[in-house]
Amino acid sequence: MKKIKKIIFVGFVLSIALLPVFSFAQMTGDPPVVKITNPITASTLEGLIQTILVGVIKIGIPIIAIAIIYCGFLFVAARGNSEKITKAKDALLYTVIGAAILLGAWAIALLISETVLAL
Repeated sequence: MKKIKKIIFVGFVLSIALLPVFSFAQMTGDPPVVKITNPITASTLEGLIQTILVGVIKIGIPIIAIAIIYCGFLFVAARGNSEKITKAKDALLYTVIGAAILLGAWAIALLISETVLAL
């Protein structure tokens, strides 16, 4: 049973990892030629960093929302058990710390960018 779960998990991870390759592929020409285009159109270092940070924010915020919902389920499933409540509190604390780091990095990057552009 564990082997089947492991195979399903690996297949899921591989499908998620290969999803961008299939989504950015374009078929052109009479005999179809598959061409993979670059989704990052930044021409400067600042543009590249901004594109990466926007991507991280777009991926990170839904993950944070899912983690907070998961922490709520942990609190409900604890049913007064002090050990499980402690685990749920720790999970919520780490989720909030991760959210603060994510949004703090975005704020610092904007601050540095605006300061450099003002000079």
